[in-house]
Amino acid sequence: MSGEPPGAAAPALPGGLPAQYSSFGGSLRSNPLLSRWLRFVPGGRVRVLVGKVELGQGIRTALGQIAAEELDVDWSSIEVLPAGTDSSPDEAFTAGSRSVMDSGGALRAVCAQARALLLSVASDRSGIPAAELGVRDGAVRDRAGTEHGSYWTLLGPGRLEVPVTGEAPAKDPADHTVVGRSLPRTDLPAKLTGAPAFVSDLALPGQLFGRVVRPPSPGACLLAVDDSAARALPAVVGVVRRGSFLGVVADREEEAVRAAELLRASATWREEDGLPEAATWLRDLPGRPAERIPVVRHGEPVAPERVAAVVRERYGRPHLAHASIGPGCALARWDDGGVEGGVEGGDDGGVEGGVEVWTHSQGVYPLREALSASLDLPADRIVVHHADGPGCYGHNSADDVAYDAVVLARAVPGRPVQVQWSRDDEFAWEPYAPAMVTEITVGVDAAGDPLSWEQHCWSTGHDSRPGFAGQPGLLGGWHAADVPAVVASDPPLAVGGGTARNAVPPYAVDHVDVQAHRVTDMPLRTSALRGLGATVNVLAIESMVDELAARADVDPLEYRLRHLRDERGRAVLETVAERAGWVTRSTPDAVGWGLGYSRYKDVCAYCAVVARVEAVSDVRVSDLWIAVDAGQVINPDGLVNQVEGGAIQATSWALLEEVTSDRRTVTSRDWETYPVLRFGRTPRVHVTLLPRPGEPPLGAGEVAGGPVTAALANAVADAVGVRVRELPLTPERIAAVISA
Repeated sequence: MSGEPPGAAAPALPGGLPAQYSSFGGSLRSNPLLSRWLRFVPGGRVRVLVGKVELGQGIRTALGQIAAEELDVDWSSIEVLPAGTDSSPDEAFTAGSRSVMDSGGALRAVCAQARALLLSVASDRSGIPAAELGVRDGAVRDRAGTEHGSYWTLLGPGRLEVPVTGEAPAKDPADHTVVGRSLPRTDLPAKLTGAPAFVSDLALPGQLFGRVVRPPSPGACLLAVDDSAARALPAVVGVVRRGSFLGVVADREEEAVRAAELLRASATWREEDGLPEAATWLRDLPGRPAERIPVVRHGEPVAPERVAAVVRERYGRPHLAHASIGPGCALARWDDGGVEGGVEGGDDGGVEGGVEVWTHSQGVYPLREALSASLDLPADRIVVHHADGPGCYGHNSADDVAYDAVVLARAVPGRPVQVQWSRDDEFAWEPYAPAMVTEITVGVDAAGDPLSWEQHCWSTGHDSRPGFAGQPGLLGGWHAADVPAVVASDPPLAVGGGTARNAVPPYAVDHVDVQAHRVTDMPLRTSALRGLGATVNVLAIESMVDELAARADVDPLEYRLRHLRDERGRAVLETVAERAGWVTRSTPDAVGWGLGYSRYKDVCAYCAVVARVEAVSDVRVSDLWIAVDAGQVINPDGLVNQVEGGAIQATSWALLEEVTSDRRTVTSRDWETYPVLRFGRTPRVHVTLLPRPGEPPLGAGEVAGGPVTAALANAVADAVGVRVRELPLTPERIAAVISA
């Protein structure tokens, strides 16, 4: 966070970034020195330091392109380092499609100033006016081609200890030679060839292996455990218990797994039925205790005599899992200080020195603060390194498994401990995307056009990341203290909200009243999943627009264009309709077509989708056509990859995914009980980009989720003749609506 007092006006950042983004992630205001972002190292290399992390979205490549462009150095000389609290600027979390907007904008300003500084120093030394000098491949040259030094000879470390002013002009997009090109991603070769690339591949000298025995259900409390059988295994180094946190450390991984099973078999737990009936999750959500959050209210109430009809519908989605293909993993190592109690004690004692952690967290600095609070250890004695791991686009187990590794490693100072979650751990204990319900009431005139729009959204909070709501937010910490997880909060509305994200309709309506309701008593831990509340809100808005178009007997595309005033929004709708052949589409039996549109968070990229589905015995998505306007595009192929991946994930959400439970615990704990979209059902995805080089880059990583989900719901309704308003769109739900 920026550190500004509440209510303080945030100055606009360089590079055309909206002012509201300066308060999330820090970027330039929290990391104002050039030296926090750049290193010019011998051999003609440029090390770029950023606080955003690689999650499989290709961000290290895109940020490297921005740096190479503004510095005028060869692309191959750029090395973007993984984030770490011992080296990188503090940019908080990598989330919300912000990396190019925030980190990229900051890096553009930093590199433009470094280039200007280089020219200034060279001018002072040569006596040649800076305006008559240029930079090529990192070297300063005059108009005759004579070299006058380079970044490596003129900008030593001391030269970079100056604040970023934002006054150095960035390059004209017309002069770009690196930005805008589809350069190959730097993170992929190792991942595609099987070379060590992930946190689970790390092997440190003297490494041990840990496993944690989780409670059998969310409300369970550990009463007793007989650890004698586990301790008797020759490979076991020790057993750690803190409250209901129970773990084991061994010198071989398979023995850690075996010991954990022995501990599980000998543990006695107190349990209770604390979960609602599965069938009532969504039905009862609006009636639960909730915090009401006004989102927007504009326009005067519509006179009753103008309203020809009132349309009210409710749309919903169950809890979702991140369903990362690989479970969470982390390593930790304490220094060789003394331990009070050691592995035998119920208290891990106090380790002199500090701890080093390797994890795939989306926020190394927030995780460091959370570990500091949980361990009562000063943050400056904790170093957190980001290492690539299972992707998730949200808050999965990466932070929790880091806590597990730290607590177990504390018992064996000087020895690194790797903790790997199991598939069952991941599905049963990761923070879920909250179940959500959105209800819309629209008053229409005699022509079927909307006059008034009232929207209410209900869900638990969408954020329990480390540090939110003033809590460390780490699963093992709650178990160690024998307290339940706190109810998740929502990001402030100024940065896109959670439940309220994309809850305001983008269409022209005389009177709009939107309110969010953060439910405060749901027993499952929830947090961020790609898009937060935008997926359900866009589903609801775009489904309602289709329903209104049908009532008015108007084509869904024509109806949208009639009420959409944003020209860039109209452009993506018109483009995707043309690419998909919307006007000439054929509709044989059981084939349906659907549209979906949104501008993500109302400040990021524009996206419009056409879906074609076939609904016979189940729903098959044959094609998705997608048009995206993300402003200036850094790496076109990388952006297309992001949109394609988001579209396929949204298809899986819409058709298959649902966390299930009984009254005591989650029951969807493997790939059979929590199915995801398989290769054989993956649609063809056709992406068209509408690049605008002269406009600021707009975040696009999460842009496809809402529009794709909405387009699929509309296509299914077109195919089967009835509308299913609750996800996922399974054959059972469709049959139930048909027979109702």
